[in-house]
Amino acid sequence: MAQIHPAIAAQKVAVVTGAASGIGRATAVRLAELGMRVGLVDSEAPALAEALAALPGGGHASFAVDVSDRAAVEALAAQVARELGPVSLLMNNAGVGGGGDALSNPDGWARVMGVNLFGVLHGVQAFVPAMAASGAPGLVINTGSKQGITQPPGDTAYNASKSAVKALTEGLAHTLRNLPDCRVSAHLLLPGFTYTGMVARRVPQRPPSAWTPDQLVERLLQGLAAGEFYILCEDNETSRAQDEKRILWSAQDLIANRPALSRWHPDWQDAFTRFMADDA
Repeated sequence: MAQIHPAIAAQKVAVVTGAASGIGRATAVRLAELGMRVGLVDSEAPALAEALAALPGGGHASFAVDVSDRAAVEALAAQVARELGPVSLLMNNAGVGGGGDALSNPDGWARVMGVNLFGVLHGVQAFVPAMAASGAPGLVINTGSKQGITQPPGDTAYNASKSAVKALTEGLAHTLRNLPDCRVSAHLLLPGFTYTGMVARRVPQRPPSAWTPDQLVERLLQGLAAGEFYILCEDNETSRAQDEKRILWSAQDLIANRPALSRWHPDWQDAFTRFMADDA
């Protein structure tokens, strides 16, 4: 296989959070298959041990850490440096849902924001300065969501956290490309409907419409090889063209000053349906 990116190479170190299941675990396996030594990070210790045992190759390690705890992530960065060495690839992937709407569940909001947003920020601030200062090629992949762009009603806390991850990653990419001699780039992974552990807790069997984590990881690697910042992923029911039109409609809410989330507003449903059907 042709090299995907200079940071992805045999014996280089990758750190993946949320690695005990789903997208994180599938990514860790794929990176190990490519010869990297992987540090798996998750708060679920039993599943983490199982994921570590299943990795191909050697030189891997696991770390039971709650990424919402800043001090724990800073300690993690120091431990990884001691045990594995300099990090070439950081994937801030840990995520939770179930925060609720804007008027409910303050504890759920705190947990979702703590993991989904501050977990990413903690990872960035604990690992990336050393990656940038090394002068070596590096990758930072932050897992966002298309829900952070199109904002479907339901779990507003999750949407808000993923909107913030988008803004954080865009700002990080700008910072990195303006650092002298920095060879680290940031990328925003935008999954479609993917059958992760978070989904499996609600839906016991994978729906035909959902991608597997393995499918998503192959799309991730394709996007990295192409130098994409926004790695926008399809699924088995939504095409790239449909995604683009939904994102465009959401952006036009602001430009046209339509009602918030007009795609789901009864007065705008017919217009949205026509918009999606035009030139389909």
